[in-house]
Amino acid sequence: MAKVISAQEAAKLIQNGVTVATSGFVGNGHPEALTAALEERFLQEGAPRDLTLVFCAGQGDGKEAGLNHFGRENMVRRAIGGHWNLAPKLGKLAVENKMEAYNFPQGTLTHWFRSIAGRKPGVLTKVGLNTFVDPRVEGGKINKVTTKDLVEVVELGGEEWLWYKPFPLNVALLRGTSADEKGNITIEREAVSLELISLAQAAKSSGGIVIVQVERLVANGSLHPMSVKIPGIIVDYIVVADDPSQHMQTYAEQYNPAYSGDIRVPLSAIAPMPLDERKIIARRAAMELIPNAKVNLGIGVPEGVAMIANEEGLGDLMTLTVEAGPIGGVPAGGLSFGAATNAEAILDQAYQFDFYDGGGLDLAFLGLAETDKQGNINVSKFKGRVAGCGGFINITQNAKRVCFCGTFTAGGLKVQVANGKLTILNEGRAKKFLEQVEQITFSGKYAQSINQPVLYITERAVFELTAGGMELIELAPGIDLEKDVLALMDFAPIISPKLKVMDKRIFRDQPMGLSI
Repeated sequence: MAKVISAQEAAKLIQNGVTVATSGFVGNGHPEALTAALEERFLQEGAPRDLTLVFCAGQGDGKEAGLNHFGRENMVRRAIGGHWNLAPKLGKLAVENKMEAYNFPQGTLTHWFRSIAGRKPGVLTKVGLNTFVDPRVEGGKINKVTTKDLVEVVELGGEEWLWYKPFPLNVALLRGTSADEKGNITIEREAVSLELISLAQAAKSSGGIVIVQVERLVANGSLHPMSVKIPGIIVDYIVVADDPSQHMQTYAEQYNPAYSGDIRVPLSAIAPMPLDERKIIARRAAMELIPNAKVNLGIGVPEGVAMIANEEGLGDLMTLTVEAGPIGGVPAGGLSFGAATNAEAILDQAYQFDFYDGGGLDLAFLGLAETDKQGNINVSKFKGRVAGCGGFINITQNAKRVCFCGTFTAGGLKVQVANGKLTILNEGRAKKFLEQVEQITFSGKYAQSINQPVLYITERAVFELTAGGMELIELAPGIDLEKDVLALMDFAPIISPKLKVMDKRIFRDQPMGLSI
């Protein structure tokens, strides 16, 4: 099998100065053996260097794995990515101005690969307008050494659009499960299909090469044609991962058959959440659910909405989706984020974002890291640390309704819930309601222009975005408006003349009897 080579031989094929793209979503689908071999070669030979690295989702464990293998000075000249937080070694180079760095919406990058594959003139979309991606704001540039505009505002039919410009892709580093003698690739033990075919076609359209890491080799003709995700005609090289630790299904689990659809597991054993600030927020957010809602949940506090729905017996009345591609089931968290237990279907990531960009989501529950008086949200950049927007912009700009969920303050917050009331035992060190956010990941102005309903849900207060700004509409029982809310905000919100107490069922340690 002439296509089969070692990871070290594959690393030798990558020349200085080329553009490389990698598949992956956290640890799902990332070719760990390939990227580790690439780092090893660089440390030994100082090559390849001056690469342009392109990636859609965050790929890494927050420490050493995934895109952290590229976090060596002079190895990467320019990086263009959707989410950076799980690759701190790479992000550090960007913050220190040691390479050019861009942050673009994750979904738009998946569509960008498809545009390159078909030799189209890039991507035209409204995703990113009025956010930090807009060239009139920051143009997605992360640091001072990044000066070239890769996105441009254009007018078509009297409307503004963002044009994400294309350029050639020289190398695609991908991952599958099985490869036959012709190089046909299947993904039966993977949790998601991601942008595999788009990346492979983009590289071949650009005259580049496609290298795929797999678990095993099988005989020619033994793969069902409907199961082949990447046809052998666009696969140049195959690398079999000899070390199982470099081919884990996710960075948290070697293999979970419930993620790949091989089994279905009962969800009745999921333990209820403890009654703390996270559960309060999730309960209040769950009250926004509507029958048969199509929903996206962000990682962190918003994940609790699914657990509350399960506790209240409402899990079957909504369909959860994950930007990585799963539809239905229960999204995984932590280093398995991107996968889903008992998914009904798993789409390619680009098609999931077609659904999102096309307004398919009834509700989106996303994190609230920082907000300001205009209702803008920042989840992408904090005091020099590059987190990245991921799919946040695609999701929040296009969902029919958005709920941002997070604690009122950050860093050391402790609360007590007793007798149907909330008490702040220890206030968080950092304010989250600011005069102006550090970076605009969600634009309140844009939301107002499209009449999008937006809520900001915390454990002690609920705000609504209005034409006049942020309006306080609900207050938790036991909370003092002046001391516990207004004194901890850098701006004065509008106080609703109909300000009411949050539903007292939220603050009792028993099922709420929630119905939708």
